[in-house]
Amino acid sequence: MLGGVDDHAHQVYHRIMVYSIALAGKGGTGKTTISGLLLDNLVKNGKGPILAVDADANSNLNEVLGKEKPVSLGEIREEIARSELDEKSPVPMGMSKQEYADFRFTSALAEEDNYDFLVMGRTEGKGCYCYINNVLKEQLKKYYQHYRYLIIDNEAGLEHISRGVLPPVDLILLVSDCSRRGIQAAGRIAAMVQELDIKAAKTGLIVNRAADGEISDGIQEEIALQKLDLLGVIPQDSLVYEYDSAGKPLVELPMESPVRQALEKIINTLKL
Repeated sequence: MLGGVDDHAHQVYHRIMVYSIALAGKGGTGKTTISGLLLDNLVKNGKGPILAVDADANSNLNEVLGKEKPVSLGEIREEIARSELDEKSPVPMGMSKQEYADFRFTSALAEEDNYDFLVMGRTEGKGCYCYINNVLKEQLKKYYQHYRYLIIDNEAGLEHISRGVLPPVDLILLVSDCSRRGIQAAGRIAAMVQELDIKAAKTGLIVNRAADGEISDGIQEEIALQKLDLLGVIPQDSLVYEYDSAGKPLVELPMESPVRQALEKIINTLKL
């Protein structure tokens, strides 16, 4: 999408205030599902252009979106590292290694109709993670101001935010399941937000996979104990399991599905 924007449109996008949303929480709580459905909701409501970033090393946001996984920044880093040891280097004659690296990293941006998609991935070599963090930082610096929304599916913690990899974050969505451990993990991340002085305009909790869309008194007590702002509850939905088992993209869930309806309510509450 970005590649087809003319110069005038680029200038317009630069004048648009980018609203950035980061999702975090304990592994396995459904961050990626919510990231993908949130993106899909905004796209369907004409809120593009949007940049979606899969910043989880175990990247699978593309599966939720029903898209082929684009080459990741980590894979490109490995390709360039191997080329330095291979006599058959892919670097064209007359192009420096840095120029080639810049060209390849730019190619990692997958362009869709109303959103673009960037996958961080990871490298195989030891001691390379900081390098990929820096690559992601540079790519985001290059692109993100051309969008109305930036959605980042993070790893369990706040590494990318705390290290300044991400642009300023407006909204942090902490995702938990209905367990006390999940809520406590969300509470620890919320405490980190305060300790690291991350100046997000809002940090809130989404409880995912709740039976009948309800949470118990004990979980409500834990949420209060952790001083978390509960934004909404997303019910357990058998369709999500069925679609996942069949390899169907979750963005194809019907609009009347309980998961979509609950997320729509949260989005409206947040006025996204």
